[in-house]
Amino acid sequence: MSQKEIKWPQHPTIYEINTWPWLKELSESQGSEVDLLDIPEAIVDLDLSQFEVIWLMGVWERSPESRKIAQEHPDLQKGYRTALKNYKKEDIVGSPYAVYYYQVDYRLGGEEGLALIREHLREQGVLLILDYVPNHTAIDHLWTKENSEIYLQATEEDLEKNPDDVFKANDTIIWHGKDPYFYPWTDTAQINPFSNEARKKTIDTLLDIGTKCDGVRCDMAMLLTNEVFTKTWNGKLDLPPAPEKDFWEEVIPAVKEQNPDFKFLGEVYWDMEWKLMQQGFDYCYDKTLYDRLKNETAKTIRAHLQADWSYQKHLIRFIENHDEMRAIKAFGKERSKAGAILILTLPGARLIHDGQMKGCRIKLPVQLGKRAYEEEDQELLEFYLRLINASPGKEFENGNWSLCKIDPIGGFSNTNLIAHIWTKEEHRRLTVVNYSPYPAKGHIKIPNIDYGENDWSFGDLLNYETFVYQGENLQNHGLYVELGAWKGHIFEIKKNK
Repeated sequence: MSQKEIKWPQHPTIYEINTWPWLKELSESQGSEVDLLDIPEAIVDLDLSQFEVIWLMGVWERSPESRKIAQEHPDLQKGYRTALKNYKKEDIVGSPYAVYYYQVDYRLGGEEGLALIREHLREQGVLLILDYVPNHTAIDHLWTKENSEIYLQATEEDLEKNPDDVFKANDTIIWHGKDPYFYPWTDTAQINPFSNEARKKTIDTLLDIGTKCDGVRCDMAMLLTNEVFTKTWNGKLDLPPAPEKDFWEEVIPAVKEQNPDFKFLGEVYWDMEWKLMQQGFDYCYDKTLYDRLKNETAKTIRAHLQADWSYQKHLIRFIENHDEMRAIKAFGKERSKAGAILILTLPGARLIHDGQMKGCRIKLPVQLGKRAYEEEDQELLEFYLRLINASPGKEFENGNWSLCKIDPIGGFSNTNLIAHIWTKEEHRRLTVVNYSPYPAKGHIKIPNIDYGENDWSFGDLLNYETFVYQGENLQNHGLYVELGAWKGHIFEIKKNK
């Protein structure tokens, strides 16, 4: 197969597909089993040209033991019934984050199927990312049979005192994977990031994965840092001194030395984004923005967006992913649309989750390989398609971005507005959002434009309207904007001749 060269954009739009239920839906619509080997253009209902990166979530071989635990765990059953009322045992396929082996599951089309769909994507100029789970493997992963220092090892006394926290693999007792705030994940085995052997295994695995895709989304990436790993495990066992280099400081450069264009995307929380960026991650989750969009106001959102460019450009913006509640339920429809305008126009990576654009309301447990049918919200889908087309893309590669000051007009409703602009040469793209349930108005002060005596056109790419203003008024007062609750503009600004 040919390997068309595609460069990573600086601010990629990423579409996350939950691979197993996606293929299940295609199978049901086609009336026959469909896997990655059977993906001709005719049955892909997604216009891939809208996105620059596809994230196929959950393609690796799933653990038989994890599947068994998922099928029998009583607490998990409640979530399955909520998401898929009449689920069957075979619909529970196990967690994609308890990896049995980093080979594509044969039931999804195997390695050949992944290579085929990657080629299909590359022909359309689309990049592919996959998952990597650095903190743990499944309890029956092949590495557990090696009796090595890869895993965090426990003792017979630990097994007796903490039977829910550890398990025995051959002659080795291993701790289950965990983070510092929750109970262990009982279908997982904890990697020891202080181990040289574990670091080498990680590098080798990522180099192999790098032959199959263009980047990885690293699950709970901060758990492997010296800081968090020590915090998680110090109370349970006597840890050796932390290595001089953090886990990722050793792993990422070793991978990029052989595969320099390979990207690392980190699921990162607890205000550790900058630390992980410094350790080599190209993009990190912007959970702070998500929480503020969901729970706070335009004022605190603007404050977050005032961080340095070196930080902003490496964040992954989202209002939904497979771990979060569906956006339509978490935000409500109109607020979710306002949030979507922001996340798809800001610098950094922009993430859209499978079903988000259609207004899906049911959050699917990752252990399920099938989802319930939901009626498509056609109005919301049309909104998203307009939004993606209107969002600043490759034409602003290496461009400048800044927030805009907003002056009040007869009150304080301007504080509910958020405005920012992209510029590159003669290209200017202005986004204005009223992030509140009330009407808002203000004068937008757009930086670095000499309006002169010309008239200026503001073409709203989101709402298909054009407004013309005199340069003198714009210079003296700024751009007058009045928006209803949760509404927004995306303006293409042009000087009239």
